[in-house]
Amino acid sequence: MADNNLTANRWLYGSAYLALMVALMLFYLLPTQLGPRGLPGPDLLLCVTILWLLRRPHYVPTLLVAAVFLLADMLFLRPPGLWAALVVLAVEFLRARETSSREQPFLVEWAIVAGVMLAITLAYRLILALFLIDQGGLNLALMQLFVTILAYPVVVLVSRFLFGVARMTPGETDARGRPR
Repeated sequence: MADNNLTANRWLYGSAYLALMVALMLFYLLPTQLGPRGLPGPDLLLCVTILWLLRRPHYVPTLLVAAVFLLADMLFLRPPGLWAALVVLAVEFLRARETSSREQPFLVEWAIVAGVMLAITLAYRLILALFLIDQGGLNLALMQLFVTILAYPVVVLVSRFLFGVARMTPGETDARGRPR
């Protein structure tokens, strides 16, 4: 019975993640501005993905993350697969450390997330520069990164109270830290 419940939750939250990502992509395609004038909006796709991964890693399978970000690359006219590959690498890096980060205070989690976001942003820009692909200014990319890092706690609150995505408790995991 518990296995069926876990499988149902995985499908339910996986579907909710996919629907939320598609809704955010469609929102980004609308001619609206998310932040104040002159500031780029946060990358909510990345924030939600990392947050859901750290809170409930079994809700966000790697193939789903890859598919979502590959679709985002296509819709946002980025080099196909580059940002998706970097996000998958970041997700797998964080997934490997998820059990140890479960006991960390929020500020430590926020710092780790900020470091990972900084690393993939710089890697993305470095790869684009290596292949001589035109890109916007570095200050614009760093401003978006800064706004994304600042948006992370807001995404935490919204995910917690709107979707019920909270940290896993020790009672919800087995001896290896996997969900029951």
